[in-house]
Amino acid sequence: MRALQHHRRGYFPFGYKLLVTYAIFIIVPLIVIGIVSYSMYVESVRKQTQTTIHGTLQQIKDNIHYRINDVIRVSSTIYYDYNLADAIRYYEEGWETHEKTIKIVVPTLHNAITSTNLKIWASVFFHNETLPEIYHKTFINEEPDQTGRTYNIFHIKRIKEQSWYQEHPVEQYSRTWAWRQVQSDADFGRISLLRRIVDIQQPLDMKEIGFVRISIKLSDLFESVDYAKIGDGSILTVRDRYGNTVYRSAASSAPDHARVNDETFMTIEEALDDGGWVLTASIPTMIVEQDAKRIRMFTIWVALSCLIVCTFAAIFISRHFSLRVNKIITILNAFREGDLHKRVHLRNKDEFSEIGNAINEMGENIGDLIKEVYVTQLQKKEAELESLQAQINPHFLYNTLSSISRLAKFGDTERLHQMVMELAKFYRLTLNDGRTNIPLATELEQAQAYIEIQKIKFGERMDVLFLIDSDIWPYQTIKLIVQPFLENIFEHAWCGDRIHIRIEVKCLDEHIKIRIVDDGVGMTAERISHIFDSQDHVNGGYGIRNVHQRIRLQYGEQYGVSIFSRIGIGTVVEISIPTVRR
Repeated sequence: MRALQHHRRGYFPFGYKLLVTYAIFIIVPLIVIGIVSYSMYVESVRKQTQTTIHGTLQQIKDNIHYRINDVIRVSSTIYYDYNLADAIRYYEEGWETHEKTIKIVVPTLHNAITSTNLKIWASVFFHNETLPEIYHKTFINEEPDQTGRTYNIFHIKRIKEQSWYQEHPVEQYSRTWAWRQVQSDADFGRISLLRRIVDIQQPLDMKEIGFVRISIKLSDLFESVDYAKIGDGSILTVRDRYGNTVYRSAASSAPDHARVNDETFMTIEEALDDGGWVLTASIPTMIVEQDAKRIRMFTIWVALSCLIVCTFAAIFISRHFSLRVNKIITILNAFREGDLHKRVHLRNKDEFSEIGNAINEMGENIGDLIKEVYVTQLQKKEAELESLQAQINPHFLYNTLSSISRLAKFGDTERLHQMVMELAKFYRLTLNDGRTNIPLATELEQAQAYIEIQKIKFGERMDVLFLIDSDIWPYQTIKLIVQPFLENIFEHAWCGDRIHIRIEVKCLDEHIKIRIVDDGVGMTAERISHIFDSQDHVNGGYGIRNVHQRIRLQYGEQYGVSIFSRIGIGTVVEISIPTVRR
């Protein structure tokens, strides 16, 4: 009775629920219509804006690609020049070196630099130190803005210790280059295209014979990146693959990149195929939402008006039905307290009278239904347990028969006879006259028989140790809870030529712990969670789930299988069962 009174304190009558429901079914459609209309309008404006900006970004992207490809084309002029490669490949001194420099190296670099209208500045580094260095200013104090479109020739030793040279990607013929800010690029607002010169006469072992650095101002490379093309208040940025800002175009009052977020700006991105860069346009959302505010206010006003009107109408309707519902609730409360003899009597011939008749019939039949459900659940549990028992070990039998076939084929009659005898012993212990519960000693003997079969196959490559507590012999278990884990070790846990397995069985208070330890490859936590997933998985683990489910069906949810594992270290399987005497 106290529990019922406690329930009454938080009780919400049906009349009030009906009142609220009535109001909701009137107001919700209006709110939904308003929200959908508002969302469709905003989405339409947003999509139109995105389409326009996407077109603009595509044009900007094409212009950037044109300039990037122009710089790459200049580097390719040097990369694919066979005469230049021949000139710097051979180490000569004296007049021959001077003649190669004047007639081949210098004209090639001059033609490459002047083949484009872009204001580029190049430095070429040769491994061949017999060629003279030709440069403007100095290597340390370079001033590309003052020297203009020109080139420098250096020896490779000047950049040997530079990180940007050492970290350059592994060469793939005609496809390896990188854009980076090196040396004084950041100080002068420039960026460089870095590319090797390789000896292409040996395509299988392309040796680096030089290195090219072509520098260009960021404002020239990204000249088309102009926020005014998108709209006032917008921000255009070019970021590298690590999220760092390479170039930015925005009004002086625009916020920094770190302050731009999804709530105040709508972001549209276009990937630039060359350099791994991303072109991002950030447009203030307030431009899109100015017209949407009027629709939002109108929707709120209509919803509030309908809520007030419908509330008064629902009060009258709910009182009419709440009296009948209270009668039904009184009978149901009696049923809940165990009194199945009370009945409800309603005079009107409507749905409530039908409910009352159904409740009366339920009171007459509920006892039989409880018994029937109880029996059905017991039968279901037994059927599930028998189904799991029937699906044990087909994979092990197949592998063992395959091993027997190989031994017979090679005429190893001694090992063949031993394996057949151990297999017969294994299945004699497994079948056990059809009994599900067997002595724990028999289960361990069956596991030992399985180990003996595996020893015939693997010989000295496996080492198995049994540590058995003598207190466990009076107890029993369900069969085949150890062997599936041993089979799993031999199928999946090998790491190297040998494997060590330890089987420990201890009696602790009112339960028994069986631990199976190996030093195999181990498993990830994600893999372990997939094994215990109740759904079917194509990634295996069926035998482990089989044992876990059979133990819990037989003994309860507090028992079962636990797995602890580390990749490269090994796995510990712990099986917990109660101490049930034979």
